[in-house]
Amino acid sequence: MPSIQPVVMQVLKHLPKVPEKKLKMVMADKELYKVCAVEVKRQIWQDNQALFGDEVSPLLKQYIVEKEAALFSSDLSILHNFFSPTPKTRRQGEVVLKLTQMIGKNVKLYDMVLQFLRTLFLRTRNVHYCTLRAELLMSLHDLDISEICSVDPCHKFTWCLDACIREKFVDSKRARELQGFLDGVKKGQEQVLGDLSMILCDPFACNTLVLSIIRNVQELLSQDALPRDSPDLLLLLRMLSLGQGAWDMIDSQVFKEPRLDLEVVTRFLPAMMSVVVDDHTFIVEQKLPSEEKSSLTYPTSLPDAFIRYLQDNRVACEMGLYYVLHIAKLRNRNALQRLLPALVETYNDMAFSDIFLHLLTAHLTLLSDEFGSEEFCSVVFDSFLLTSFSSKENVHRHILRMLLHLHHKVLPSYLETLMQTLEPPKQCSEPLKELHSQLTEKLEAHKKSPTPPDEPTSLDLGLHPVTVPTTSSSSAPTTPV
Repeated sequence: MPSIQPVVMQVLKHLPKVPEKKLKMVMADKELYKVCAVEVKRQIWQDNQALFGDEVSPLLKQYIVEKEAALFSSDLSILHNFFSPTPKTRRQGEVVLKLTQMIGKNVKLYDMVLQFLRTLFLRTRNVHYCTLRAELLMSLHDLDISEICSVDPCHKFTWCLDACIREKFVDSKRARELQGFLDGVKKGQEQVLGDLSMILCDPFACNTLVLSIIRNVQELLSQDALPRDSPDLLLLLRMLSLGQGAWDMIDSQVFKEPRLDLEVVTRFLPAMMSVVVDDHTFIVEQKLPSEEKSSLTYPTSLPDAFIRYLQDNRVACEMGLYYVLHIAKLRNRNALQRLLPALVETYNDMAFSDIFLHLLTAHLTLLSDEFGSEEFCSVVFDSFLLTSFSSKENVHRHILRMLLHLHHKVLPSYLETLMQTLEPPKQCSEPLKELHSQLTEKLEAHKKSPTPPDEPTSLDLGLHPVTVPTTSSSSAPTTPV
């Protein structure tokens, strides 16, 4: 019998509907189940959610491990970070391809996977499940699986948003399309808002929305316009708010768009814009002839509304964090030293999340030479990163990741003290011990053969292609207005 088993398996594979009796026989025999084609397994899985869950669970775990590994990658570059891969590239990942194959054209299996993702998102609050929800739908879209795409009410919205993520910008035309989908949710179908909010909670979607908001704010500044007068900005904030409220909506099962706090538009954003104006005023002042200069000093405090909303409002906090990244990208040391201490207390400790720290550490490599200053080191480490590293191991790991690349730039006397502070506690994870060990070895090797001062390091070479916006009258990087 075993000799004709492959023939039987091939016959079963091509049957549109395998008899129930045969499916039970296959399911009862572990060896038969193992070798049967995925087309047969789909027919078994659709009536056995627990068995399907056992097959899918390791893949979902693998997906999360891969995403978290990417955030702690040894690479530290503004050009090649967590958000660099295109949506199409991400959909070629092993887990997405395997899940797509397992689902095939089976709507029931697709619905099961979505339910697994919702449940896990609720249980863990891990936003990477939201990414997988969008990637899976777009993977089926790429294969033109109309049997599923045509019945998923989020398909066209996700397709449009996917194009925005590819461009890392939501233009006016696509903004109107996305608004049309949101406004088109009919009475009695509000549950679709739960899935739309999950898709907008995807970090790649959130990244695109906030980058678009920062760009929009810059344009408003150049036009002397107010945030409340920009329909595009208000729509971006609406979508960001919907995404940020995904967990609450799915948990409460109250499918209603969260109301955006209007003071985010009327108070927080103007406060953020005033920080930009302060910075630009100081830079212009420095360019004046000495006889025309006033005694203006760079402001050190921040508007109360800016600080309060960083602490109390999720949407405002997200924008504030991305504004800090924007400032770092411009290599604006003064503004960065003013802003970083304010991040010690943020909404739900968002400033100490892996995604933000992954991006911030990469952006700080653009200011590598500034680490030779004790004042700058004190702001970055003492006034921000070291305030929580002892209670948050992820912060400890991100500091070590950054020092692996920048240790030779840090003021030696400060680095010595810093290394003592960063000694891992006895009860810590292996990755943390490994990072500290790698850094210690690098420091020892550097002492034996320090980098010649005139020779650019590999880090510097990787940064040359970065375009830095400048003012028309000077090559010094500034905050555009």
